[in-house]
Amino acid sequence: MPRQIRFNAFDMNCVAHQSSGLWRHPQDRSRNYKDLSYWTHLAQLLEKGTFDGIFIADVLGTYDVYGGNNEAAIRNGAQVPVNDPVLLISAMAAVTENLGFGVTAGTAYEHPYPFARRMSTLDHLTKGRVGWNVVTGYLPSAARNMGHDDQMEHDDRYDHADEYLEVLYKLWEGSWEDDAVVVDRENGIFTDPSKVHEIGHKGKHFTVPGIHISEPSPQRTPVIYQAGASPRGIAFAAGNAEAIFVAAPTKEVLKGTVQRIRDALEAAGRDRYSAKIYTLLTVITDETPEKAQAKYEDYLSYASEEGALVFMSGWMGVDLSQYDLDEPVGNVKSNAIQSAVSNFAESAKHGKEFTVRDIARHGAIGGLGPSIVGSGSEIADQLIEWVEETDVDGFNLAYAITPGTWEDVIQFVIPELRKRGAYPEEYAPGTLRNKLHGRGDKLPEEHHGAQYRIGASVGAGA
Repeated sequence: MPRQIRFNAFDMNCVAHQSSGLWRHPQDRSRNYKDLSYWTHLAQLLEKGTFDGIFIADVLGTYDVYGGNNEAAIRNGAQVPVNDPVLLISAMAAVTENLGFGVTAGTAYEHPYPFARRMSTLDHLTKGRVGWNVVTGYLPSAARNMGHDDQMEHDDRYDHADEYLEVLYKLWEGSWEDDAVVVDRENGIFTDPSKVHEIGHKGKHFTVPGIHISEPSPQRTPVIYQAGASPRGIAFAAGNAEAIFVAAPTKEVLKGTVQRIRDALEAAGRDRYSAKIYTLLTVITDETPEKAQAKYEDYLSYASEEGALVFMSGWMGVDLSQYDLDEPVGNVKSNAIQSAVSNFAESAKHGKEFTVRDIARHGAIGGLGPSIVGSGSEIADQLIEWVEETDVDGFNLAYAITPGTWEDVIQFVIPELRKRGAYPEEYAPGTLRNKLHGRGDKLPEEHHGAQYRIGASVGAGA
């Protein structure tokens, strides 16, 4: 039997998420991102397709690297305007029973103490179906609007995030004992104070002496997602991540990335399959190859090349407007998403030297991930091939148009995968963590965060 393939839907609380310009397509509904009904309908659609979850990206700034300003981003609707992703989750959870929710929030500009409560609240309201995508930030504009001259250097951001996670683990895992809430009506005791502990954290970046002010949620710690594939990002993921998102332009590049992540997980004392790895992909499909290709050509006619370069400049930390369109990108040092630069450079080793023009065309639909086009049967064959050749667990599916791209996957691709025994027929029970890994609702013992549990070797207050 082939390996079971996992799907996430990749979206954002904005118009142009990955495929700049496609908001102009008459069948695209991303313009409705401000309407709660858009999100509740999407959640129900994805649950119908047995998607693991919807992964909602976020930024707290504008893409202003391209051309040295944000005019092109604003003109193209390139992730601006953008609304908060957290506020969508409760409504989507109310209309679903199994779909998971991966919400993006950064460590750079919000104190971990109130953030811990926000995530515990969501974990309660979703009955344990929430995950947190840990991002350290990459847009200089966000740093400036939060009172800084620029963001911290790439590796320093991860050092800061390490302590941020330490505070959260102490709050989530080490403050309240499992049986602290007693609801003793006879004696008038709701919570036993002796079973609620101050964490006593005093570090380089944060001082948090007190207790977590939320009682333990179904997962305690939400499922930890992570999306950095630089060497420092992989090291961070190896200790913390339970689901990892990557983006690679080719199977060869993806195989190397997955191998490095699996090795790092093992080196951190965890099973090399203790984190699900999803790669970014956009699927254009229909009932025949000819119809799928025609659909792809139609989508391309709406794509914005300028918008694609706005995104790529922000992701790579390089102003691509300064390059000739036919100039090779090469190995450019970046303080943004270093893996984006290295992936394109790595592709050159496999016979493809990416130019600026190639990057614009590559990113016009699907952003940093590739697009594949074909009938449902052809797509199913390719996805199985990608998993077999790269050892990836599944796919973070971006859209060309929404919700049409996902509707097509559900109609044409998933039935073909199921025919081959390569896609789940139903959800596993329990929380998001158990649905993904089948090992219960709480962090496994070998996870870095487990050491902060009450009674563990480090424990609360260490």
